[in-house]
Amino acid sequence: MGSTFFENETSNLDASINGDDELPADCNASNNIGLQDFAHNSTTQRQYIVQHLTHDVDDEHIPIPQEEKKPWRPSTLPRPSSIARYASFLDKDEAPSTSPSPSHTPIRQDRPGPVAWRDLPKKSQLAILTLARLSEPLTQTSLTAYMFYQLKSFNPSLPASTISAQAGMLQGSFTAAQFVTAILWGRMADAEWVGRKRVLLIGLAGTGVSCVGFGFSRTFWQAMVCRTLGGALNGNVGVMRTMISEIIEEKRFQSRAFLLLPMCFNIGVIIGPILGGLLSDPVRSYPSVFGEDSLFGGENGVYWLKHWPYALPNLMSAVFLFISAIGVVFGLEETLEAIRDRPDLGLRLGHLIANAMRHLFRRNTHHYTAVNADDDLDSPTNSSRLDSYELESRLPKSPTQKPKPRQKLPLSRIWTRNVLCTLLCHSILALHIGTFNNLWFIHLSAPRFDPENPSPPSHTRQSLPFSFTGGLGMPPRSVGFAMAVLGVIGISLQLLVYPAVNARLGTLRSFRYSLCLFPLTYTLTPYLSIIHSSLAPPNQASGILVWLALSCVLLVQVVGRTFALPATIILINNCSPHPSVLGTIHGIAQSVSSASRTIGPVLGGWGYGKGLQVGAVGAVWWALAVVAGVGWLLSGLVREGDGHEIWLEGEGEKEDEEEEDGANEVGR
Repeated sequence: MGSTFFENETSNLDASINGDDELPADCNASNNIGLQDFAHNSTTQRQYIVQHLTHDVDDEHIPIPQEEKKPWRPSTLPRPSSIARYASFLDKDEAPSTSPSPSHTPIRQDRPGPVAWRDLPKKSQLAILTLARLSEPLTQTSLTAYMFYQLKSFNPSLPASTISAQAGMLQGSFTAAQFVTAILWGRMADAEWVGRKRVLLIGLAGTGVSCVGFGFSRTFWQAMVCRTLGGALNGNVGVMRTMISEIIEEKRFQSRAFLLLPMCFNIGVIIGPILGGLLSDPVRSYPSVFGEDSLFGGENGVYWLKHWPYALPNLMSAVFLFISAIGVVFGLEETLEAIRDRPDLGLRLGHLIANAMRHLFRRNTHHYTAVNADDDLDSPTNSSRLDSYELESRLPKSPTQKPKPRQKLPLSRIWTRNVLCTLLCHSILALHIGTFNNLWFIHLSAPRFDPENPSPPSHTRQSLPFSFTGGLGMPPRSVGFAMAVLGVIGISLQLLVYPAVNARLGTLRSFRYSLCLFPLTYTLTPYLSIIHSSLAPPNQASGILVWLALSCVLLVQVVGRTFALPATIILINNCSPHPSVLGTIHGIAQSVSSASRTIGPVLGGWGYGKGLQVGAVGAVWWALAVVAGVGWLLSGLVREGDGHEIWLEGEGEKEDEEEEDGANEVGR
């Protein structure tokens, strides 16, 4: 089909539109004229018709430039899917633009270099999830400062080896219950009748109740029951990972977004142990305030603090969990695709409360923004902003179109090779990190080796490199400070080092390189008990050499953890064989992790106690180094997936239809 036919057709259509108007002279100069010159001298309406005619021309491909005189303005009414969901009141400042942008196109391109925090989308939703995640490490890490001494208060006659074993059992009871229920919570999070948000609320409430019960426990078995209850009701880690992956869909943002959860752990490690150490046993720690004849204690002291000396830090943890639950109810949006458009009473109440607060604290609720004289009100940026405000005031907030149900992958088909290898490495990582976290505070709290009163009696002298025993003998305040050092190092590395290094190495290589640091850490840790101290035993280990060595060991461990934990979260998320089982995959991962963190602390606590009895406290640490080395070797079997390895029947056609509909919307 030649150019003559094309010119005749366009001329006839131009005449039918503009009557007797003639085309410009340069358009009729010759039969060899190109569409490029024609488009530059035609009106917008002519361009539209010529564009449709070009679809009938098979042997010519002629580009059509965009109109430059008048900027394109989007339609005032977007598609129903963009207005159906009742957005959180926290998102008012993050209203998505209705103008076309690269993020709306079906093809996504990764930007080189690290992504900045300000580039993350849906910051308010990430902030609520961060708050909810932060409350749990605060609760868990505050226990480490005083757990050894709380167990000792149940039965002061028990030796340190028995207390170490009980501490491992207490830590393991929480994760053991999570192992039993994590897959169930993952399946419930994928179910339309529950969803992500409700599972998250149940976990926060259950952990809060268990904290209160643990603080008022008077026996070891009461504390065990409370910890088990908290673990059984808590499947939040997997649900939070799932929600972040659904909020942040582009892979270039994942290294930043998934870093939030480990960062919350490090913040919790900083604040939690300090709060636990400061608030535990306040009658003895602050006798002038809570003791007898004190400011608040009166003649006999504060009764409930004397009978339950470790209740105050647990009550504080319950308050943090309650605040997080309030934020989830009133501000967090549901991310499960099948029910995300349903009306949410909590979000509506959040809007009402936010509006009431604005009316209460602001004299004038109508705010105006100065417009520069040079600003073009018809520009896409300004017009999209005006359209967003128009939509907020005029469009209904109820869903107008029910989403099509997505096919669901059967549970029997999710066990791909990459899923199994990723879960195996994840379980080994959780095993030795969980064991280290448990043994670390035991090692800090365990009594130092005293030659004048040796334990065991047969071990009268320390003999390097293997035959030595004892801990550091630190009280709760010093334990809390030592745990905070771990968190300070971790948060600094995550903010300053991790983004640039991860952007250069990539997720998989960062994961593999970081795993080689753990065997070195576990090999060196037991030697902290023989570092020269400024105080003689049985006093606590102290002095610049002790704290310098402690900080160096923690630096190596935290560097490995800083890169390994976000990487394993991303790898688990991307190994999911199908989007419909994403919550289930994260639930399985949490269940596997819980099993490892159950076995590790129990065996580690038992092994540490045996080491104290026989005078070889380093044996359990060196066994842990071997386990970490095996995990490093097995990481070579892991590959990074794309989250959609298995395609169900008809899904390819659905994806093509959705892309075609999106392209048509942009064209309109």
